[in-house]
Amino acid sequence: MSEISTRDAAQGSANARDAARDTARESALSVAAISSERPESDDNVWTRRLVLFLRVMALLSILKGLYHWAQVTGFVGGEDEAFENQSMAWQAATVYFAVIELVAAVGLWLATPWGAVVWLTTVVSMAVIELMFPGIYGGSLVVVGVEVFMLAAYLALAWMAARERPP
Repeated sequence: MSEISTRDAAQGSANARDAARDTARESALSVAAISSERPESDDNVWTRRLVLFLRVMALLSILKGLYHWAQVTGFVGGEDEAFENQSMAWQAATVYFAVIELVAAVGLWLATPWGAVVWLTTVVSMAVIELMFPGIYGGSLVVVGVEVFMLAAYLALAWMAARERPP
């Protein structure tokens, strides 16, 4: 009989211990769910910087895309600079950038991989048009320099963000 009572006592103490642990866990979860404080960790500092950079580039892409649409619709420029009076190459490049810049802006804002790819496509496209086809937009080396700087900044931030994640 003493063996059965010892086993019942051990089982009762295990049940009490499990109940106390469950109560403590539920209490901790409910406090964590109510708390508005997010634990700030310095583990992902480069990732946060990369996302901030992508959001800034998204805003710039929106502005560039809207500017190109303003050129297409005639909101900017005079009669001599009207869309219909431009060369076919200028018209094609302007419509291309009007569309692709806004698509890139959405992807950049969401910090998706496809957004970065589309944005990189716009950066390389603009640099190529400025360098290899100067008759379209004028061949400005300043634009190429800015595009190369943004590309280098993105690559550096992406590399640093990738280094802080474990393999």
